[in-house]
Amino acid sequence: MDKGTVQDLTFYSESLQEELQLYIYVPANYSPLYKYNILIASDGKDYFQLGGITKLADELIDDYEIENLIIAFVPYKDIKDRRHKYIPSGEQHEAYLRFLAHELVPYLDQEYATYQMGMSRGVIGDSMAATASLMAALKYPSIFGKVILQSPYVDADVLKAVENFKDPGSISIYHIVGNGEDQVVTMDKTIKDFLTPNRQLHDLMINKGFTTFYDEFDGNHTWKYWKPDLRRALIENFN
Repeated sequence: MDKGTVQDLTFYSESLQEELQLYIYVPANYSPLYKYNILIASDGKDYFQLGGITKLADELIDDYEIENLIIAFVPYKDIKDRRHKYIPSGEQHEAYLRFLAHELVPYLDQEYATYQMGMSRGVIGDSMAATASLMAALKYPSIFGKVILQSPYVDADVLKAVENFKDPGSISIYHIVGNGEDQVVTMDKTIKDFLTPNRQLHDLMINKGFTTFYDEFDGNHTWKYWKPDLRRALIENFN
């Protein structure tokens, strides 16, 4: 099996007014003669290191289980940076969504042979990174057509954004949460119930008419469960 390459990139964001360290996975079969889907991962270093998603993508592309796919990884700097950018009340949240839609996507479309359509672009995240991914698609549905949510952080702002969304047919949602996530110890050492608001989010999406895949796995809020789910997530969204 041929391995794709991972390119290390320093990217200056005008929206965020800062330099970001990005990683771009380019599959082994890359050729400008073909077109490629795009997946953008917030919590990028975690998907790269803990999720092992590049090795999985190599395998699935090689076995023709998914279509051609380029993955862009956007890491966070620290806990404070993550919160400021990923959740709706964060002071850099809107700027982060603009960066994804209006800076990173145009860069990828310019540098690589991409389809340049909403349904060929996905966003993925775990926990707060899933929140950012969902909010990006709700704000820019013509740019991001696929959303992969692994145990998203859901609050009143998220539910309100989904409730107010006018075109649920424009994006598809892949959504998982663990049935043991009713008592999650967060990074700031508080205990939160993730399961109940995720069920509320799913019910709301069904009522609004979203195209959604939903599953509750037998486990809690860790990469022990998110990593093995990535195979199904990629196949469901990019086969």
